[in-house]
Amino acid sequence: MSNIPVDDPPGAGDEGDENNIAVRLEQLILGADRRYTPFQAARGAGVSMDLAARFWRAMGFADIGQVKALTEADVLALRRLAGLVEAGLLSEAMAIQVARSTGQTTARLADWQIDSFLEGLTEPLDSGLTRTEITYPLVELLLPELEEFLVYVWRRQLAAATGRVVRAQDDVEMVDRRLAVGFADLVGFTRLTRRLEDEELGELVEAFETTCSDLVAAHGGRLIKTLGDEVLFAADDAGIAAEIGLRLIETMAHDETMPELRVGIAFGTVTTRMGDVFGTTVNLASRLTSIAPKDTVLVDQAFAEELGRIGDAPVSEADAAAAEKAAEEGTGAPPPTYRFALQPMWQRPVRGLGVVEPWLLNRRD
Repeated sequence: MSNIPVDDPPGAGDEGDENNIAVRLEQLILGADRRYTPFQAARGAGVSMDLAARFWRAMGFADIGQVKALTEADVLALRRLAGLVEAGLLSEAMAIQVARSTGQTTARLADWQIDSFLEGLTEPLDSGLTRTEITYPLVELLLPELEEFLVYVWRRQLAAATGRVVRAQDDVEMVDRRLAVGFADLVGFTRLTRRLEDEELGELVEAFETTCSDLVAAHGGRLIKTLGDEVLFAADDAGIAAEIGLRLIETMAHDETMPELRVGIAFGTVTTRMGDVFGTTVNLASRLTSIAPKDTVLVDQAFAEELGRIGDAPVSEADAAAAEKAAEEGTGAPPPTYRFALQPMWQRPVRGLGVVEPWLLNRRD
């Protein structure tokens, strides 16, 4: 399991006090005392020690030998996972994936919450208490509210993800889906890391991630992950992805504290696993981002064709111009209203992907 404090002997001083607080916090959060060794927990759950260890490691907890450090909740969690496998609802491999995805997501969430809450709510420390001393009452107040909120958000996200699966046309599309995938990358970030102080750099990255997250969500996309100076997003619709890409450029351009941005978007088959996306389409979007001029959005041929198919951009600028001219002269129907314009760029070979023809995406005048 994770680092578990051990009780210090009397007279251990400040370090002993901190460990005692750590034990009290663990009891508060878990709601139970340590009662079982890993072997006893596995036996109580009716699973082998080997499977129990695989589940615990998948959840992100370190091996602890046979220390009596586990609770009734640990036994119940093992029993539930094993029960899903025994009932045939999950394969053993899938159950381990469930444990791993849940552990990785919640570990990052827990770290972020504790760091943020302690920094935001305990500075300056007017109470005269140390940060260690104030942690217990803070967690005691926040724990029930955060738990309910976590379950609420998870149910909302699960409903949204389930809806996307139900709308898939067939079983293959549920896993290997056609999506628009985009990267947004801060230009010159490496130079910034040498010039800015750590705190300034952290604030910039947080502002960048927050802005991207808000814009992607507001316009119907999904933020897949953040990588410091880069974010990866996806959308079921090419028009949504195009709007997100241009909004990101426009928003960052109006923020004097932000470096320039570049965005690359590709459209095609994508494999989804544990909330992440993989495949040639993702690799192509990444390469387009790396060659995009600053403050521009580059898209691939398939994305350009998809925008034309759904009527968000003209298939041909020449045809669009001819339709507009005919409408002005009264010899044709009113031309379609397009949201975006596409300009073909230079063809160039991209390692591993062959010759690529990027298109520059802009708003339609």
